[in-house]
Amino acid sequence: MKIPSLPKLLKNKIYKTGQTRGADDDVIFQNRVNRNSTVLIPYPFFETCFQMLGKGMTFQNGFIVLITPEEYFEISGFQNDMAKKDLYLGKNALLFYYSRSQWTKYNPIERNLSPANNRNNPLGGEYVARVPATTAEGESKIHHGFSDSSLKGAGIRVYEYANSETIKATQLQLEYIFWQCFDAKTVMLQEGMQELDIATRKQYIEDECLQSFLSDKVKLQTSRILNTQGNAICPLCLEEISARGFFQKVAQAEGREVEDLTVTQLNLFHIKELRMGEYNHKPYNLAWGHHHCNIVVKDTGIEETLLWMYEVIERNKEQGFDFH
Repeated sequence: MKIPSLPKLLKNKIYKTGQTRGADDDVIFQNRVNRNSTVLIPYPFFETCFQMLGKGMTFQNGFIVLITPEEYFEISGFQNDMAKKDLYLGKNALLFYYSRSQWTKYNPIERNLSPANNRNNPLGGEYVARVPATTAEGESKIHHGFSDSSLKGAGIRVYEYANSETIKATQLQLEYIFWQCFDAKTVMLQEGMQELDIATRKQYIEDECLQSFLSDKVKLQTSRILNTQGNAICPLCLEEISARGFFQKVAQAEGREVEDLTVTQLNLFHIKELRMGEYNHKPYNLAWGHHHCNIVVKDTGIEETLLWMYEVIERNKEQGFDFH
């Protein structure tokens, strides 16, 4: 049986949750690619990143370890330690230059090193550089390695990683959460879906999630994704979210509007924030939340944000400001 499709905007929104955040040309990371792409691991976190991945597990599309010139050239026995971990420049590790002082003191060209341009072994070189320009001294930026238009960025932030199986599971669960919006059916009718197609699609997603253990409502409630009524909520403010928010853009300040705004009122929300040494893009840790609530939380996490908000309110009360 052919499963009815979602409206294009919602379908794309769910699909994009399997991609990493944006990155401009001045950083080493790739811009909005799949979360199972090659990961970049800072050397001090190498062992932790593999331990958290799980015994016998590896990254689906490989990894590149980033080593600072100070580590490689200054620390006694460092290259021996690398070898014990089966890490070698040009094979699965690169020197990463990100400051002018590093470039000057440990200049890779003078050391006969080449910039890398491959994400798989062999990497095609031993270093990559993203050194910003210095306007005061008139020195231009230095971008060596992974800078061609077809090969921008060496890889993704390791803490954004998820394998293809996890990506598929999270996308399935995120659609399940969408259907728990109190007005999902009404909004889908308004967006052009037929009533029978809505019922068929919703039932299919619910059945798939039940078989894959992705619809445990107790877990979804304790994770701040659904409320006790079973409706989808914003993880920070706990307000029930409307399915209309997936299709409406955020309000803009009068006089400061921009024509090409694409940000909608509801966006992907990580319950436990993405952080080094953990892989938090996974089922029961993803929800839909208000754009502005997401901005408030940023990379701090919900718990720390709520504590900060409480302290702010208490200080306001102490100074006599009334919120009523």
